Amino acid sequence: MSESSIPSPTTAPKTSRQPERHGRIVVGVDGSESSLDALRLAVRTAEAFGTSLEAITAWSYPAGAEVALLAGWSPEEDARQILEAAAHEVFGDKRPSWFSVTTIPGSAARALIEESNSAEMIVLGSRGHGGFAGLLLGSVSATCAEHAHCPVLIFRPTA
Repeated sequence: MSESSIPSPTTAPKTSRQPERHGRIVVGVDGSESSLDALRLAVRTAEAFGTSLEAITAWSYPAGAEVALLAGWSPEEDARQILEAAAHEVFGDKRPSWFSVTTIPGSAARALIEESNSAEMIVLGSRGHGGFAGLLLGSVSATCAEHAHCPVLIFRPTA
């Protein structure tokens, strides 16, 4: 093989392999417009920093509800559907390999704070499906901002 046929670093064939991602960003999704905005921001952030992104929805049975009265209804299935709808809204049919969805039983704040132990960042909307929308920072956002073990980015729309 002649020296001229050995590819140089500048002429080596390019591969379509994506660079390895390091770290993980977690985004809380509850199906609200604010959480969809947070997911869109988390996607841009994960792309910029080269991290993976995990969308999380927490679920629980309503307090005081009798499980027997809720036969046929699954809050876990509702959470899964919320995540799938959010992912489709943001990515369409082409979800990147570095994006995943997870449902977690329990309160949203507790689940996100637990996930913050192994995350580079948590991204949240400023308000979700709770009451008094728009008046105050949401209770989940405020609790996570106070207790998370990693930085918390809270997205607040300008309009």
